[in-house]
Amino acid sequence: MTDGATTALMRKAYARWAPIYDLVYDKLTEPAARAAVNAAVACGPKVLEAGVGTGLSLGYYPKHAEVYGVDLSEDMLRRAQDKVEKRGLSHVKSLQVMDVTRLGYPDQTFDAVTAQFIITLVPEPEVALAEFARVLKPGGEIVLANHWGQPSGAIAALEEMAAPLAKAIGWSSSFKAARVESWARSTGFMEVVELRPLFPAGFFKLMRIKKRA
Repeated sequence: MTDGATTALMRKAYARWAPIYDLVYDKLTEPAARAAVNAAVACGPKVLEAGVGTGLSLGYYPKHAEVYGVDLSEDMLRRAQDKVEKRGLSHVKSLQVMDVTRLGYPDQTFDAVTAQFIITLVPEPEVALAEFARVLKPGGEIVLANHWGQPSGAIAALEEMAAPLAKAIGWSSSFKAARVESWARSTGFMEVVELRPLFPAGFFKLMRIKKRA
């Protein structure tokens, strides 16, 4: 399947999910999303949120932040923009339709790039990570909040059994954190500085990847 065809299918899937996305994900993902926001803002005020979706995490940022959100889905972004307007989220400076593997920003633009619950869904995750690194200032961080499959053991076996259900709701247990760690090592200038479990019971994890100054 071509990249264009994959992108078109993803747009259609997001359009179907958009009306019910908040109901399904809000409370389940809030602790992990807040942790990602806090880690991103700790790097500096100018943050790119890649795959901002319906804007569930936009209200978690402090007022001094400068947040730029991008997403592949116009349907999702319309709901995010509605949140910005209704809640007066003046720290949100821009919401744009954009492919995270082809970011329309200059090099070294952001203090941090955060991507929450999307990296395992991107058809070319390493390409997206390279784009995040490109637009990141030296010393800044890529902050990922995601579910990654356990590398081995009993839990890994259970995850494999539940893989069809996990895939249906947008999570992949076959995608391991080691894949992102391997990408970071391959760059020569990105370093994983934290990987820690989050609610619920470590199902989600926070990964911070620092760009060497």
